[in-house]
Amino acid sequence: MNDETPDIQILSSSGEASHQPDTGREPVAAKKKRSKVSAKAATAAIEARIGHKFADPTLLATAFTHVSALKSARKRGDSYQRLEFLGDHVLGLIVSDMLYRAFPNANEGELSKRLADLVRKESCADVAKSLGLLDDIKLGAVGAGAGARLRKSVLGDICEAVIGAVFLDGGYAAAAQFVERNWTERMRKPRRPLRDPKTVLQEWAQGKGLPTPVYREVERTGPHHDPQFRVAVDLPGLAPAEGVGGSKRAAEKVAASVMIEREGVAGGHNDG
Repeated sequence: MNDETPDIQILSSSGEASHQPDTGREPVAAKKKRSKVSAKAATAAIEARIGHKFADPTLLATAFTHVSALKSARKRGDSYQRLEFLGDHVLGLIVSDMLYRAFPNANEGELSKRLADLVRKESCADVAKSLGLLDDIKLGAVGAGAGARLRKSVLGDICEAVIGAVFLDGGYAAAAQFVERNWTERMRKPRRPLRDPKTVLQEWAQGKGLPTPVYREVERTGPHHDPQFRVAVDLPGLAPAEGVGGSKRAAEKVAASVMIEREGVAGGHNDG
Protein backbone atom coordinates (compact mmCIF):
# COMPACT_ATOMS: atom_id res chain seq x y z
CA MET A 1 0.00 0.00 0.00
CA ASN A 2 1.42 3.39 -1.04
CA ASP A 3 1.01 6.01 1.70
CA GLU A 4 2.63 8.77 -0.27
CA THR A 5 0.51 11.82 -1.13
CA PRO A 6 -0.51 11.67 -4.83
CA ASP A 7 0.72 14.45 -7.11
CA ILE A 8 -1.41 16.66 -9.37
CA GLN A 9 0.21 17.65 -12.65
CA ILE A 10 -0.10 21.38 -13.37
CA LEU A 11 1.18 23.14 -16.47
CA SER A 12 3.47 26.07 -15.75
CA SER A 13 3.38 29.29 -17.75
CA SER A 14 6.16 27.86 -19.93
CA GLY A 15 4.05 24.84 -20.77
CA GLU A 16 6.15 22.43 -18.70
CA ALA A 17 4.45 20.15 -16.30
CA SER A 18 5.05 20.65 -12.60
CA HIS A 19 3.82 18.59 -9.69
CA GLN A 20 1.98 19.76 -6.60
CA PRO A 21 0.71 17.57 -3.81
CA ASP A 22 -3.04 16.90 -3.66
CA THR A 23 -4.00 17.81 -0.09
CA GLY A 24 -7.71 17.07 -0.65
CA ARG A 25 -8.60 20.60 0.46
CA GLU A 26 -10.65 23.00 -1.63
CA PRO A 27 -8.78 26.22 -2.47
CA VAL A 28 -9.95 29.28 -0.52
CA ALA A 29 -10.81 31.16 -3.72
CA ALA A 30 -12.99 28.28 -4.89
CA LYS A 31 -14.78 28.18 -1.54
CA LYS A 32 -15.50 31.90 -1.70
CA LYS A 33 -16.77 31.59 -5.27
CA ARG A 34 -19.04 28.68 -4.33
CA SER A 35 -20.32 30.61 -1.32
CA LYS A 36 -21.16 33.62 -3.51
CA VAL A 37 -22.98 31.43 -6.01
CA SER A 38 -24.97 29.83 -3.18
CA ALA A 39 -25.86 33.24 -1.70
CA LYS A 40 -26.99 34.52 -5.10
CA ALA A 41 -29.16 31.44 -5.58
CA ALA A 42 -30.74 31.93 -2.14
CA THR A 43 -31.40 35.60 -2.88
CA ALA A 44 -32.93 34.74 -6.25
CA ALA A 45 -35.25 32.21 -4.58
CA ILE A 46 -36.48 34.81 -2.09
CA GLU A 47 -36.92 37.40 -4.84
CA ALA A 48 -39.01 34.92 -6.82
CA ARG A 49 -41.34 34.40 -3.86
CA ILE A 50 -41.55 38.12 -3.13
CA GLY A 51 -42.01 38.98 -6.80
CA HIS A 52 -39.35 41.70 -6.96
CA LYS A 53 -35.77 41.54 -8.21
CA PHE A 54 -33.58 43.85 -6.17
CA ALA A 55 -31.15 46.27 -7.77
CA ASP A 56 -29.61 46.54 -4.29
CA PRO A 57 -29.59 43.03 -2.71
CA THR A 58 -28.23 44.42 0.57
CA LEU A 59 -31.68 45.89 1.25
CA LEU A 60 -33.19 42.42 1.06
CA ALA A 61 -30.49 40.98 3.31
CA THR A 62 -31.10 43.71 5.89
CA ALA A 63 -34.86 43.08 5.81
CA PHE A 64 -34.25 39.53 7.06
CA THR A 65 -31.58 40.31 9.67
CA HIS A 66 -32.73 40.13 13.29
CA VAL A 67 -30.94 42.36 15.80
CA SER A 68 -29.60 39.22 17.54
CA ALA A 69 -27.55 38.43 14.42
CA LEU A 70 -25.59 41.69 14.55
CA LYS A 71 -21.97 41.62 15.66
CA SER A 72 -22.42 44.90 17.51
CA ALA A 73 -25.57 46.05 19.28
CA ARG A 74 -24.64 49.61 18.34
CA LYS A 75 -25.26 48.81 14.67
CA ARG A 76 -29.00 48.26 15.07
CA GLY A 77 -29.48 50.07 11.76
CA ASP A 78 -28.14 46.95 10.07
CA SER A 79 -31.13 44.94 11.32
CA TYR A 80 -34.65 44.98 9.88
CA GLN A 81 -35.97 47.48 12.43
CA ARG A 82 -35.60 50.69 10.38
CA LEU A 83 -37.04 48.99 7.29
CA GLU A 84 -39.92 47.70 9.42
CA PHE A 85 -40.70 51.27 10.52
CA LEU A 86 -40.77 52.44 6.91
CA GLY A 87 -42.68 49.41 5.63
CA ASP A 88 -45.35 49.78 8.30
CA HIS A 89 -46.22 53.27 7.03
CA VAL A 90 -45.91 52.34 3.35
CA LEU A 91 -48.27 49.40 3.94
CA GLY A 92 -50.76 51.67 5.68
CA LEU A 93 -50.78 54.14 2.78
CA ILE A 94 -51.13 51.47 0.08
CA VAL A 95 -53.90 49.57 1.88
CA SER A 96 -55.71 52.86 2.60
CA ASP A 97 -55.61 53.64 -1.12
CA MET A 98 -56.85 50.13 -1.96
CA LEU A 99 -59.74 50.43 0.50
CA TYR A 100 -60.68 53.91 -0.72
CA ARG A 101 -61.02 52.64 -4.28
CA ALA A 102 -62.57 49.25 -3.45
CA PHE A 103 -65.31 50.53 -1.10
CA PRO A 104 -66.60 53.85 -2.50
CA ASN A 105 -69.68 53.82 -0.25
CA ALA A 106 -67.89 53.04 3.02
CA ASN A 107 -67.58 55.85 5.56
CA GLU A 108 -64.41 56.80 7.40
CA GLY A 109 -65.19 54.59 10.40
CA GLU A 110 -65.70 51.49 8.27
CA LEU A 111 -62.54 52.16 6.27
CA SER A 112 -60.56 52.64 9.49
CA LYS A 113 -61.77 49.33 10.90
CA ARG A 114 -60.89 47.49 7.71
CA LEU A 115 -57.48 49.16 7.62
CA ALA A 116 -56.69 48.24 11.21
CA ASP A 117 -57.54 44.60 10.53
CA LEU A 118 -55.51 44.38 7.33
CA VAL A 119 -52.30 45.98 8.62
CA ARG A 120 -52.14 44.33 12.06
CA LYS A 121 -49.10 42.18 12.83
CA GLU A 122 -51.11 38.95 12.56
CA SER A 123 -52.13 39.79 8.99
CA CYS A 124 -48.54 40.64 8.07
CA ALA A 125 -47.35 37.39 9.66
CA ASP A 126 -49.92 35.44 7.63
CA VAL A 127 -48.54 36.99 4.43
CA ALA A 128 -44.99 36.13 5.46
CA LYS A 129 -46.03 32.53 6.17
CA SER A 130 -47.79 32.24 2.82
CA LEU A 131 -44.58 33.38 1.09
CA GLY A 132 -42.45 30.93 3.08
CA LEU A 133 -40.26 33.61 4.66
CA LEU A 134 -39.92 31.98 8.09
CA ASP A 135 -36.71 30.05 7.40
CA ASP A 136 -35.03 33.05 5.73
CA ILE A 137 -34.78 35.06 8.96
CA LYS A 138 -31.17 35.52 10.11
CA LEU A 139 -30.93 34.96 13.85
CA GLY A 140 -27.91 35.21 16.13
CA ALA A 141 -27.15 32.99 19.09
CA VAL A 142 -29.70 34.76 21.31
CA GLY A 143 -32.41 34.60 18.69
CA ALA A 144 -31.66 31.01 17.76
CA GLY A 145 -31.84 30.04 21.41
CA ALA A 146 -35.38 31.42 21.58
CA GLY A 147 -36.34 28.97 18.85
CA ALA A 148 -39.46 28.99 16.71
CA ARG A 149 -41.36 31.20 19.12
CA LEU A 150 -39.10 34.16 18.38
CA ARG A 151 -39.13 33.57 14.65
CA LYS A 152 -42.92 33.48 14.60
CA SER A 153 -43.13 36.62 16.75
CA VAL A 154 -41.05 38.61 14.26
CA LEU A 155 -42.72 37.34 11.09
CA GLY A 156 -44.99 40.36 10.91
CA ASP A 157 -42.01 42.66 11.41
CA ILE A 158 -40.09 40.89 8.64
CA CYS A 159 -43.01 41.29 6.25
CA GLU A 160 -43.14 45.04 6.91
CA ALA A 161 -39.35 45.25 6.51
CA VAL A 162 -39.64 43.53 3.12
CA ILE A 163 -42.23 46.12 2.07
CA GLY A 164 -39.86 48.87 3.17
CA ALA A 165 -37.00 47.29 1.23
CA VAL A 166 -39.10 46.92 -1.93
CA PHE A 167 -40.22 50.55 -1.59
CA LEU A 168 -36.62 51.82 -1.30
CA ASP A 169 -35.41 49.61 -4.13
CA GLY A 170 -38.25 49.97 -6.63
CA GLY A 171 -40.35 52.90 -5.46
CA TYR A 172 -44.03 53.17 -4.58
CA ALA A 173 -45.22 51.27 -7.66
CA ALA A 174 -43.15 48.19 -6.80
CA ALA A 175 -44.29 48.24 -3.18
CA ALA A 176 -47.93 48.69 -4.27
CA GLN A 177 -47.66 45.67 -6.57
CA PHE A 178 -46.35 43.54 -3.69
CA VAL A 179 -49.10 44.67 -1.33
CA GLU A 180 -51.87 44.32 -3.90
CA ARG A 181 -50.79 40.76 -4.76
CA ASN A 182 -50.83 39.71 -1.13
CA TRP A 183 -53.63 41.79 0.39
CA THR A 184 -56.36 42.09 -2.28
CA GLU A 185 -57.95 38.72 -1.49
CA ARG A 186 -57.85 39.46 2.23
CA MET A 187 -59.39 42.87 1.62
CA ARG A 188 -62.28 41.40 -0.37
CA LYS A 189 -63.28 38.94 2.35
CA PRO A 190 -66.47 39.96 4.17
CA ARG A 191 -65.85 41.39 7.60
CA ARG A 192 -67.46 39.98 10.69
CA PRO A 193 -68.25 42.48 13.45
CA LEU A 194 -65.20 42.73 15.68
CA ARG A 195 -65.99 42.70 19.37
CA ASP A 196 -63.88 44.67 21.80
CA PRO A 197 -61.21 42.23 23.06
CA LYS A 198 -61.41 43.64 26.60
CA THR A 199 -65.12 42.82 26.69
CA VAL A 200 -64.52 39.35 25.28
CA LEU A 201 -61.78 38.63 27.84
CA GLN A 202 -63.89 39.90 30.73
CA GLU A 203 -66.90 37.77 29.72
CA TRP A 204 -64.65 34.73 29.30
CA ALA A 205 -63.07 35.31 32.73
CA GLN A 206 -66.49 35.61 34.36
CA GLY A 207 -67.56 32.37 32.70
CA LYS A 208 -64.51 30.70 34.25
CA GLY A 209 -65.31 32.10 37.69
CA LEU A 210 -62.34 34.47 37.54
CA PRO A 211 -62.32 38.11 38.68
CA THR A 212 -62.27 41.05 36.28
CA PRO A 213 -58.97 41.29 34.40
CA VAL A 214 -56.57 43.86 35.84
CA TYR A 215 -54.57 46.10 33.49
CA ARG A 216 -51.34 47.76 34.60
CA GLU A 217 -48.92 50.06 32.84
CA VAL A 218 -45.50 48.42 32.53
CA GLU A 219 -43.61 51.05 30.59
CA ARG A 220 -44.00 54.35 28.80
CA THR A 221 -41.50 55.32 26.12
CA GLY A 222 -41.14 57.85 23.31
CA PRO A 223 -41.57 61.63 23.25
CA HIS A 224 -44.41 63.37 25.04
CA HIS A 225 -46.25 64.12 21.79
CA ASP A 226 -45.97 60.51 20.55
CA PRO A 227 -45.80 58.14 23.52
CA GLN A 228 -45.81 54.35 23.40
CA PHE A 229 -47.42 52.45 26.26
CA ARG A 230 -46.70 48.86 27.26
CA VAL A 231 -49.51 47.39 29.35
CA ALA A 232 -49.93 43.98 30.96
CA VAL A 233 -53.21 42.23 31.77
CA ASP A 234 -53.40 39.89 34.77
CA LEU A 235 -55.78 37.08 35.64
CA PRO A 236 -55.25 34.64 38.53
CA GLY A 237 -53.67 31.37 37.46
CA LEU A 238 -52.60 32.71 34.05
CA ALA A 239 -49.34 34.23 32.85
CA PRO A 240 -49.64 37.96 32.19
CA ALA A 241 -50.07 39.11 28.58
CA GLU A 242 -48.63 42.37 27.27
CA GLY A 243 -49.56 44.81 24.55
CA VAL A 244 -48.10 48.02 23.14
CA GLY A 245 -50.03 50.99 21.76
CA GLY A 246 -50.06 54.73 21.27
CA SER A 247 -52.47 55.08 24.19
CA LYS A 248 -53.19 53.08 27.34
CA ARG A 249 -56.56 52.06 25.90
CA ALA A 250 -54.98 50.78 22.70
CA ALA A 251 -52.27 48.92 24.62
CA GLU A 252 -54.89 47.33 26.88
CA LYS A 253 -56.84 46.08 23.86
CA VAL A 254 -53.68 44.56 22.37
CA ALA A 255 -52.85 42.89 25.70
CA ALA A 256 -56.37 41.47 25.92
CA SER A 257 -56.09 40.20 22.33
CA VAL A 258 -52.79 38.50 23.13
CA MET A 259 -54.31 36.67 26.10
CA ILE A 260 -57.43 35.79 24.09
CA GLU A 261 -55.34 34.23 21.33
CA ARG A 262 -53.03 32.43 23.75
CA GLU A 263 -55.90 30.92 25.74
CA GLY A 264 -57.91 30.02 22.64
CA VAL A 265 -60.89 32.20 23.53
CA ALA A 266 -63.53 32.27 20.78
CA GLY A 267 -65.12 35.46 19.51
CA GLY A 268 -62.28 37.87 20.14
CA HIS A 269 -60.88 38.21 16.64
CA ASN A 270 -61.96 39.39 13.25
CA ASP A 271 -61.11 36.39 11.16
CA GLY A 272 -62.70 37.76 8.04
